[in-house]
Amino acid sequence: MIRLHHVPLARSFRVLWLMEELGLDFEVVPYSIRDGSLRRPEFKALSPAGRVPALEYGDEVLFESGAILQWLCEQHPEPGLHPAPGTAERARYLEFIAYSETIGCLVENLNLNRVFLRDPADASPVVIKLLTARLRAALGAMEARWQHDHCLASGFSAADIMFSYGFELARYYVRFDEFPRLSAYWDRLKARPGYQRAKARDGEQDLYDRDFYPLEEVGT
Repeated sequence: MIRLHHVPLARSFRVLWLMEELGLDFEVVPYSIRDGSLRRPEFKALSPAGRVPALEYGDEVLFESGAILQWLCEQHPEPGLHPAPGTAERARYLEFIAYSETIGCLVENLNLNRVFLRDPADASPVVIKLLTARLRAALGAMEARWQHDHCLASGFSAADIMFSYGFELARYYVRFDEFPRLSAYWDRLKARPGYQRAKARDGEQDLYDRDFYPLEEVGT
């Protein structure tokens, strides 16, 4: 029995996508980030911080998307999506796993300031502009050094799932035409059958009420 507790477009999408790539049979239990369901005691018994993902896998219960991805790759090593310790690409793999959360933290803070505040007037224009600049710089740093079709020279891995998930959210705050290499990379990933199956099961997101949040509308 495999059961993924999931919010559409949230970090749990990483786990959903990986399990589709691995060809696993699993159930998706949907939640909304807005209705208080993640704060219920029965969910917090699975994920102490009240955040998705939570994964029930047989007798195991895991939370934190990065940990779940690495654990699932260890349980299902046949596709080779997880370079083993001591192999040539292990260091770069770990770099991308960690850098994914650099992107994720910046986006999360932009979400707090631009999406979740009940009164938009409470947001700090200075903080929003700083976070947007840092997000653009973090993506630009990868754009400048991008060399291969995927994070690793050997091809697609769980690092691509971790890293490119940030694009799903960053696109609400930065224009990806600034990053042609990363845009082409993302297009390749979105063409994967595993990604498309995951998007079909993702559900309708209720995080954003528009396609883009221009920095120009933020006051001084």
